[in-house]
Amino acid sequence: MAEMAVSFVLEQLIPLLTEEAKLLGGIHKEFADIKDEFECIQAFLKDADKKAKRDDTTEGVKTWVKQVREAAFRIEDVIDDYLIQVRQEPRDPGFVALLHKIVHSLKVIIPRHQIASKIQDIKSSLRGIKKRSQTYGFQRSLEQGSRSFRGRKSAKWHDPRMDALYIDEAEMVGFEEPKNKLIEWLLEGRSERTVIAVVGMGGQGKTTLAKKVFDNKKLVGDFDYRVWITVSQSYYIEGLLRSMLNELCKQEGDTPPQDISQMDRESLISMLRNYLQQKRYVFVFDDVWNIHFWNEIQNACIDNKMGSKIFITTRNMEVATNCLKSSVVKVHDLQPLSEVQSFELFKKKTFQKKDIPDELKEISLKIANKCKGLPLAIVAIGGLLSTKEKSLLEWQKFCDKLPLELKRDSHLTGINQILAFSYDDLPFHLKSCLLYFGIYPEDYEVKSRRLIRQWIAEGFVKEESGNTLEEVAEGYLTELIHRSLVQVSSVRFDGKAKSCCVHDLTREMILEKCEDLSFCKNISGNGHSSLSGSIRRLSITTHSNDFMKRIENSCVRSLFIFPDKSQLVSKAFIRRIFREYRRLKVLEFDVFSYVGLSNILRENLGSLIHLKYLSLNNDYRLNYGFKLPKSISMLQNLETLDLRQCALYDLPKEVSKLRKLQHLIGSRMSLFKLKGGIGGMESLQTLSSVEIEDGDDGIKIIKELGKLRQLRKLSLFLENEDHISTLSSSLNEMQHLENLSIQPITFTENCYDLTDLHLNPPPSKLRTLKLRGMLEKFPEWILQLQNLVKLKLRSSQLIDDPIKFLENMQNLLSLSIMEDAYKGESLHFHDGGFQNLKELHLIGLTNLYLIVIEKGALQSLKKLKLYDIPNLKTVPAGIQHLEKLQVLNSICATSRTLS
Repeated sequence: MAEMAVSFVLEQLIPLLTEEAKLLGGIHKEFADIKDEFECIQAFLKDADKKAKRDDTTEGVKTWVKQVREAAFRIEDVIDDYLIQVRQEPRDPGFVALLHKIVHSLKVIIPRHQIASKIQDIKSSLRGIKKRSQTYGFQRSLEQGSRSFRGRKSAKWHDPRMDALYIDEAEMVGFEEPKNKLIEWLLEGRSERTVIAVVGMGGQGKTTLAKKVFDNKKLVGDFDYRVWITVSQSYYIEGLLRSMLNELCKQEGDTPPQDISQMDRESLISMLRNYLQQKRYVFVFDDVWNIHFWNEIQNACIDNKMGSKIFITTRNMEVATNCLKSSVVKVHDLQPLSEVQSFELFKKKTFQKKDIPDELKEISLKIANKCKGLPLAIVAIGGLLSTKEKSLLEWQKFCDKLPLELKRDSHLTGINQILAFSYDDLPFHLKSCLLYFGIYPEDYEVKSRRLIRQWIAEGFVKEESGNTLEEVAEGYLTELIHRSLVQVSSVRFDGKAKSCCVHDLTREMILEKCEDLSFCKNISGNGHSSLSGSIRRLSITTHSNDFMKRIENSCVRSLFIFPDKSQLVSKAFIRRIFREYRRLKVLEFDVFSYVGLSNILRENLGSLIHLKYLSLNNDYRLNYGFKLPKSISMLQNLETLDLRQCALYDLPKEVSKLRKLQHLIGSRMSLFKLKGGIGGMESLQTLSSVEIEDGDDGIKIIKELGKLRQLRKLSLFLENEDHISTLSSSLNEMQHLENLSIQPITFTENCYDLTDLHLNPPPSKLRTLKLRGMLEKFPEWILQLQNLVKLKLRSSQLIDDPIKFLENMQNLLSLSIMEDAYKGESLHFHDGGFQNLKELHLIGLTNLYLIVIEKGALQSLKKLKLYDIPNLKTVPAGIQHLEKLQVLNSICATSRTLS
């Protein structure tokens, strides 16, 4: 009976299966075609972006490019839908599998028809787009638009940067100190040609400051030639050289050569050098963008050993550092105004010499603070408010709607224009990286490593030979910082950015670009965000049900949910994420405050097969005992799994099936269930922080760790000190290791013993080492770590002074000796020792009573911490020799503070 039933089913379904097979074959070909089209469109959009830098395209062309971008989004959606369908195909052979395939075919035939239909629809749209481009000629349109715009520009367009040249001295605030410093640099008697650079973000007052320095009476008589040249983004070198030569001729009273417009670069340089041969000169090059500018201009600026100066203003630190190769360079990094200075400038611009009304003092301070020390914004906003009614109600409304006013009011649009110049100057690959800051809430400080991993998941970071993607992305971030677009919030001990953010006004410019390019949408409680059009990235800072109902776009690729302490994430919305947003690549829950999180993940997590980055930060009080579901194994594209804020102890064995996983980050998670599988996760670069339990299973796991030869960071909590020798063998296989931390699971009075830890050879790339446990003798293998920059020793119970072993490690920047890591009574820092050390932490050293610092030791030390050292009666002898010391924290015993 069963066989007859199966036969009947097959007879009825053979036509359907035949149709499904034809459809499947057709889809495979269509998929390949549409994927090729996607790559072509991406290349076109990159080229179109370069042309759009000039901002000279017509509205018709801009609309056409937007249509191409929308088509690219639709193609990307179809590609991901196709991959989801292919992933669901059953692959097991046999009769039972055949029946399963029959049922499966019935389920998928409709979705496949839909995919095929979407592909045909997209192809039809592309034919229409291409036809329209041929109708009016894309290239011809660009050229015509360029000519017409340039005509308008010369007649009507006003560059807001030019206003900085004409600011009255009385209106300047906070520039007196840098002005005097720069004048001193210009007048000093050094004979070599010197480059002086002022670096700062757009609107920070670089041009204003430079102009006041340039016009100072002390400089007028000190130089034979004083020349001001505005460079800007679109300069060409021959034109710049002609401007320089014309100005020199003018100052000498000479007539410029008749053929100057025909002279080539070499001739112009030769004539300039002749003019400058015996002259002391200063050239100011204002608004330099190109990092190769100095390479192009330096031969014209002869070094005649007469104390000549080159003064550059720029938004990009690399412009200044590039001059170091061939000249003496001094750099002034222009800082934002302080709150006091900001308020003073605001009062000057808004109220002139009148007293500020009492009722407007508080709101005025609030508005001034919103400018975050940016003089351009303070002057523009203050000037606008000076024309408005002095009403508290009106000013409060203005303050609340300031982001909208920046876009709407003609007096303020110049701020966005100036900041947008920096965006336009970015290479294509950095633009998306900068726009990503539009995802984060206002004043949000994002951790650099977190940001970098999200960029990688998004596909923004391109491979470079010899570097990991993380290293490439770190270079991207550094460039954005050097270009004064991203601000460093906190710094690691090695000087690299630990966290970063963008200026509020830069963020407003970014949000405007995000809206124009359909890059991301922000949903907040202020109701300013629009939900129309394609939504590729969605950032939510409110959990209001009203907003949740309006989010119906399944095209979202990246979803960020940030804290709202007043509301909990609704159960319905969490379920919708997994049901509707199946194309997600990045999912970040900054606070996941919902009871029953494990159940929702168990039912839905496996559907997000495109996910590359997953961060779940939940409230452990509501989700104690949180567990990852077995369906985590379905996320075969996952690269980052960040669970550090989850109340998670056991990792399920299915995690070991994630072969592309590079970063597994938690908080003392157990690897017990991963035994037999953890060694196969060969892509892992970060494993932090995990526990290794006692027994044979612990030994097996530690041995498996030796197979993870791509590891860069490893943070372990060990239960059994007998495992140390086995761990040593595994660590010896990890020659890419850069960061290693080893601690006991529990710390008792019987000190955990690490004396058997021997690395031979130790990982040559190791930069950070943290050890907690008894060593007794200082390990010789640590001294072989020539790239070590940070060392933290806790509870080591060393008998010999560790300083004599460590003081010649030239790359060491941070040293912590804590919790009786040293049992001796004195520490002696010798002359010449620790020449590059910047941080020294001496904490919990119960026997220590004397610290001696010889002159010439610790010459780079900026931060010294002395905590909980009960027998230390006086300040360290020789502390006066630490000329670079900035921070001294010195609470050494109860009720006793060193001074």
